[in-house]
Amino acid sequence: MRNLLRPVSAFLAFGFAALVAAVAPSAAQAQAPVWPDRAVKFVIPLGPGAGVDITARLLADKLSAKWGQPVVVENRPGGDSFVAITGVLSANDTHVLLFAPASTFTAHPLLHEKLPYNPKDLTPIARVTNTLIALGVPTEIGVSTVKELVEKTKAQPNKLNYASVTGANDLLFAAFLKTEKLEMAKVPYKDPVTAINDLSENRIQAFVGAYAIMRPRVQAGKVKVIALTNAEHAQALNDIPTAREAGFTSLELDGLVGLLGPKDMPLAMREKIAADIKQVLSDPEINAKLAATGQVVNPGTPKEFEAALNEQSGKVADIGRILGIKAAAQ
Repeated sequence: MRNLLRPVSAFLAFGFAALVAAVAPSAAQAQAPVWPDRAVKFVIPLGPGAGVDITARLLADKLSAKWGQPVVVENRPGGDSFVAITGVLSANDTHVLLFAPASTFTAHPLLHEKLPYNPKDLTPIARVTNTLIALGVPTEIGVSTVKELVEKTKAQPNKLNYASVTGANDLLFAAFLKTEKLEMAKVPYKDPVTAINDLSENRIQAFVGAYAIMRPRVQAGKVKVIALTNAEHAQALNDIPTAREAGFTSLELDGLVGLLGPKDMPLAMREKIAADIKQVLSDPEINAKLAATGQVVNPGTPKEFEAALNEQSGKVADIGRILGIKAAAQ
């Protein structure tokens, strides 16, 4: 009898073990952390009114409803974006994310001998939009094209000023000046909104920045946008040429905006966030609002955003070579 029971006991033991094995993954999945399980924060390295700020706030409202958790937008301008970036990295929290234009940090290796953070500690989550980046001039100076600005600058070397808020856009304009052999005085600013205010009053004569922050002054007739740096022509601003269309490829650089997080953020979590953002951006109402503020909806996965960042970093490195700037050691 004992011999007969042994196979049965063995079978029951095997069956129980198999049952445990089958149930265990389900239990583990049930206990896996749900994201988000509390408020999410989008940290922006620019002040209110910038293109990325407008985008972040529109997304935050929709994502908050979708995620069932508050999505807070926090502006931390200053310090050449170091304040925002180091704040996100020091938090080391998957609920505290950097929402930023790539141009604010891809140029850091060219602008600083030593960085207070390691760029590899930021991991791409989602590409969100392409900001329309504009070259604006005061309406008062009577310039309607890039060619006319070039001619006016050549006729008055070092008499005209351009605004610099640091970043890839400013290096782009500096490389343009060098390529075209132009002499224009640089005026540093901490905030692009302040720069736009001075541009509209003709205290500075050129600025490359997000169209969104120029738009109110353009509509008021105080600022004239003479070109967009983006590679693709903007249907929403059909009357404004790209830099390439204007004949100045040295002014070409896309405005790339996306979401980044801490380096150990799981890929599955990042892909979920990217998918949710893509779904929200498929809303025609959101599309229309972003188009009106100079944004081109262009959602992408973590890998697509990473590829776009690498492409922009390469272009910025080319700009550095034109300007003779040695990149900081990583």
